[in-house]
Amino acid sequence: MKTARHPRHIGSKWRKNEALVQNRELRAHLPESRRFSRENLLHMLMKFKMVYVKPVNGTWGNGVMRVELKPSVRGGMYQYQLDKTIRTFYNFDELHASIRKHKLKGRYLVQQGIDLLKYNNSRFDLRVMVQRSPQKTWKTTGIIGRLAHPKKIVTNYHSDGKLVPADKLLSPHLKEQRIKPYLGMLQEFGEDIANHLKKSFPGIREIGVDVAIDQKLRPWILEVNTSPDPYIFRKLKDKSVFRTVMQYARASGKFKRK
Repeated sequence: MKTARHPRHIGSKWRKNEALVQNRELRAHLPESRRFSRENLLHMLMKFKMVYVKPVNGTWGNGVMRVELKPSVRGGMYQYQLDKTIRTFYNFDELHASIRKHKLKGRYLVQQGIDLLKYNNSRFDLRVMVQRSPQKTWKTTGIIGRLAHPKKIVTNYHSDGKLVPADKLLSPHLKEQRIKPYLGMLQEFGEDIANHLKKSFPGIREIGVDVAIDQKLRPWILEVNTSPDPYIFRKLKDKSVFRTVMQYARASGKFKRK
């Protein structure tokens, strides 16, 4: 069957990352990622000082850890946060053992940490929704901000994050006249990602791109969800965005009309 050969949903973060790496322009916006191992964790920590350890097939931010190497009077200090709990070590092997103990079952990866922009002292990223139009072209139908709980490291709505208009979150970092063009750039960015992923995964009909913005306003592709939740866009004051998202979702066969 066609659906078996070309599934709509691709769960593996690793497979999607490998597909995106093939595109030279998109590769420049991908945080370096490696499979989780003792050696790779140490290498990435020494290189970037802060990394994220996350499940290859995880959802909603479950099991994600923020791991840091910080200078201290005793040399290197290792620290990681899972949910609201922060654990500190002065020995790398103890850090590694603790991460292995507390991680979920299944494969993990280590990803270069991006120093996210903040709003009111909380980290945020943006979800860029890109869908196949009835004319079979890719179109960005919505962008929404995800503001992390002040004591958590993930921005997901299901992990106590807040859904906030993207322009509001960007307002402390961009002049008002630059926000609309910046969001327009992100719309094109999302469509470029969708067009490239379609080559490797012909069955996909929509993607939700989690975009991190660093301190220099450079966008980074944190993750691509091939079964994104359309209902988060109900939180926007502009209801036309949600109507468009649902219209495209129904046209692609995701929801049956009642």
